[in-house]
Amino acid sequence: MSLNVDSAAVAFTFKGGMLPMTVMELSSADPERIRQQLAGKLSQSPAFFQHTPVVLSVEKLDEPHLALERICAVCRDHKLLPVAVRGGPEPVRQSAWALGLGWFPPIEEGRGRVLESVNTTPVHEVTRDEPALNEGEPPALATRLYRGTVRSGQQVSASEGDLVVIGAVNAGAEVLAAGSIHVYGALRGRALAGIHGNTQAGIYCRELEAELLSVAGNYKRLEDIDSQLLGRPAEVHFTKEQLEIKSLG
Repeated sequence: MSLNVDSAAVAFTFKGGMLPMTVMELSSADPERIRQQLAGKLSQSPAFFQHTPVVLSVEKLDEPHLALERICAVCRDHKLLPVAVRGGPEPVRQSAWALGLGWFPPIEEGRGRVLESVNTTPVHEVTRDEPALNEGEPPALATRLYRGTVRSGQQVSASEGDLVVIGAVNAGAEVLAAGSIHVYGALRGRALAGIHGNTQAGIYCRELEAELLSVAGNYKRLEDIDSQLLGRPAEVHFTKEQLEIKSLG
């Protein structure tokens, strides 16, 4: 016996498609140099700069730590709409996701794959039965110590272990770590711990004012944080399939 599905109950369908997209291939990570060149392009071809969606290609850049938020802001100031980033190491991918952008692998990795089936599974989904690290592998022990203030538009990362910041993380700045993040000052920017999927990682700070918190790809924004925790020492962990934020000490 066949079951009839009411078409009115279907809210959407996934379909593969190939849409025209402009790729902005960056050869400099300096937002001011990008701004100057865009201003010149805008005077030459104003019709092009009418909310045109663009993919930011960072494959030619040697710098793994990009001021990605500032670059996107420069693009938007000139009526370009960044929708995704192509290429770059893990910190770049995490930054793109934190800013609400998509991420594509470098063209060398993706060449020959014209269209792939849509995967509806969340990218960072981790189940309780899956270990955070491969069995038999020792945990990464490398810890990066950063002294000073992480300023707006700056990114500091520890790709193999914990990150310790002896200072503050300003609004618009970003800190990332494969392990845990410790901030011995105010955390006002974005903090992404466990960027390789380590659900045992945590975030610890002396003063919580973060724009965004993430552990193993699970996010919580400033407006989602209990106001009673703001401005106080706090710790963040991934517990029971969600981020838990509580007072430290």
